[in-house]
Amino acid sequence: MSLTVKLILTAAFIISIVIPFGAYILGEKSKKRFKNSLFSNLFFFACTMVVAIIMMWNQTVYAAGETANIAANTAGNVAGFAYIAAALSTGLSCIGGGIAVSAAASSALGAISEDSSILGKSLIFVGLAEGVCLYGLIISFMILGKL
Repeated sequence: MSLTVKLILTAAFIISIVIPFGAYILGEKSKKRFKNSLFSNLFFFACTMVVAIIMMWNQTVYAAGETANIAANTAGNVAGFAYIAAALSTGLSCIGGGIAVSAAASSALGAISEDSSILGKSLIFVGLAEGVCLYGLIISFMILGKL
C-alpha cells in the first residue's frame, strides 16, 4: 500500500471521528444530539470502511527479486501499526475513564454531602471508573511487549 493511500485512509479515519464528536459538542443542546452524532458517526465510519476496502483491492504483481523488499516493508508497517494500536488503547481508555470518573465523582460528592456514611460505597464506583484506564494501559503494554 502506497504512502498516499495510507494518508488518505488516516485522514478519512480522523474525519470520521472528529466530525461526529464536533457535532455532539457544538450541536444544539437537546435530546436528539446524541442520536444525531451517533448516526453521523456510523455514516462516516461506513464511508471510511468502503473507501478502505476499495483501496485495499490493489492487486500488484511483483517479480521474484522484489519479495525481500516487500517483506522488509511489511515488518516496518506491523511495528508502526502496533505503536498506533498501543497509543489508541491507552488514549481512548483514558478519555473514557475520565468521562466516567467525572460523572461518578460528582455524583459521589453530592451523595456524601447528604449522607457521609456512604463514602466507601461511592469510592468503589469511582475506583471502577479509574480501572478502565488501567486496563487500557495494560493492553498497550501487552501490545508493546510483542514487538
